[in-house]
Amino acid sequence: MTKTQRMLAALALAGATVGFTAATAPLASAAPITLPDLPTAAPGMPAGATPGSVQEIGAKLNDGLNQLNQVMTIPDQLSPLTDTVSPVTNLATGLE
Repeated sequence: MTKTQRMLAALALAGATVGFTAATAPLASAAPITLPDLPTAAPGMPAGATPGSVQEIGAKLNDGLNQLNQVMTIPDQLSPLTDTVSPVTNLATGLE
């Protein structure tokens, strides 16, 4: 790359940076993001049916993800059982 090409690339990069910061400047002064209102219980629903806070929603979501992780490890937990049966299944598939 010649010296002229490097200077042109540096000017283009500087111009793009100025243009980008000018375009995002109005976004910085925008109102902060707020969380939506929590849902309210419908008539006749039990008291614990709706969450009381965003933290409670996060805790329930975290519990569900932990349960999903446990389900995903079932094949690893069953590997001792499947390892003992695999010679028989290999023979059965070879007898076609």
